[in-house]
Amino acid sequence: MYSCRLFTCAIVCALTACSVVANPPPSSIPDEYKTSGFALGCQAWTFNHFTVLEAIEKTHEAGGKIIEFFPGQRLRADQPAVTFSHNSPEPVIEQVEAQLKKYNILAVNYGVVVPGGRTAAERDAEWDKIFAFAHRLKLVGVTSEPNPADMDKIESLVKKYNIRFCIHDHPKQPNHPDYQFWSPWYVASLVKGRDSRMGSCADIGHWVRSGVKPMEALHVLEGRIMSSHLKDLNEFGNPDAHDMPFGQGVSGVKEILDELKRQGFDGNISIEYEYHMEHPLPEVKECVKFVQEYGQGK
Repeated sequence: MYSCRLFTCAIVCALTACSVVANPPPSSIPDEYKTSGFALGCQAWTFNHFTVLEAIEKTHEAGGKIIEFFPGQRLRADQPAVTFSHNSPEPVIEQVEAQLKKYNILAVNYGVVVPGGRTAAERDAEWDKIFAFAHRLKLVGVTSEPNPADMDKIESLVKKYNIRFCIHDHPKQPNHPDYQFWSPWYVASLVKGRDSRMGSCADIGHWVRSGVKPMEALHVLEGRIMSSHLKDLNEFGNPDAHDMPFGQGVSGVKEILDELKRQGFDGNISIEYEYHMEHPLPEVKECVKFVQEYGQGK
């Protein structure tokens, strides 16, 4: 079964490879927000048991320099009913910006966000709001698992705002065979021939859970990797595999960093740690330390 899938995916890859490589314009993330040459920080989902303001503080404490937000996180502990998203009013956005400035953390991405409208018109209106929000925050990218019918609309907004569009992958869903984002070959087919700022948010851990070898996926998507949710898991091909500090699992983080470097990748790498989530900070610090030492040749 696995070899059959690989054969099918190889055919799809061969059909799309000639136009997948695109290489987007530089992200312009300043060097001061990079670690060992990578814009490294946290996906706020790592701290989803906490608030947005706490996620920014904890990213700083972990040694991260950038943050990727997700929609719907509580803003602050003393206002539990207030959340942060593309629907937030200006006073809420200003509180988040003040916290970012306080800890010198750069907001770079937003997602995974998917419009909830059933009609194309409803989704188009929400896409407008999402990209306007990203532009307001000066983000580099928006991360999503979009309705394929929305790709023309998304491409128009990528061009309008000069914002990258990063297609995320969750694990394969045996009970939902129509779900295809787990496949890098499918993602490559969605961006074939489209604007060079449209590509993959390479969620390494979910590839590993799906039985997809990260290095193979990175090669398939070369030139189209806009960002990454970097994870090191304890098992390959197990949907229930859990995160481990970088370098202690089976994902091959050093080789992944080598490959991203070879490709000239300059998007954000978000540590998305989904284990021990009540107190993930010690292990997130180990992940940051791994990348720091990577740059020192250790």
